[in-house]
Amino acid sequence: MRAILQRTTTARVAVNGQTVGEIGIGWVVLLGIATTDVSADAAKLADKIAGLRAFADDAGKMNRNLAAVQGSVLVVSNFTLYADCRNGRRPSFTQSAAPAIAEPLYERFLTELRLLGVPVQTGIFGADMQIELVNDGPVTIVLDAPEA
Repeated sequence: MRAILQRTTTARVAVNGQTVGEIGIGWVVLLGIATTDVSADAAKLADKIAGLRAFADDAGKMNRNLAAVQGSVLVVSNFTLYADCRNGRRPSFTQSAAPAIAEPLYERFLTELRLLGVPVQTGIFGADMQIELVNDGPVTIVLDAPEA
């Protein structure tokens, strides 16, 4: 699993012009699922994101996690995170899990975040989505599971 985290002050995701998920302070998480990913990866990645201390404390240091800033997460599925562009100019997505495999792992990731007490909003799995966000900092972090 690969997650691109963008720290945000506000974000929303829309499908066909309709907002389907919206948050204030927190993380926008673009989540890609590989053919080799397993359920334990979802749990490990969710735990890392929930506890990641990348929000400013009173001294301006990155020292607070989501709970400390009363933040939330907007999770958007994104199979293109596993694009392989080494050969030619057209990306290959052979490392991306097929929807039948990816969607249950995506749902497991959401469940794990919620079990950790993280407020979660989402896009729609597999849909063509438009994301608007204010990247705070900017802070952008890449996490790969199981290494997370």
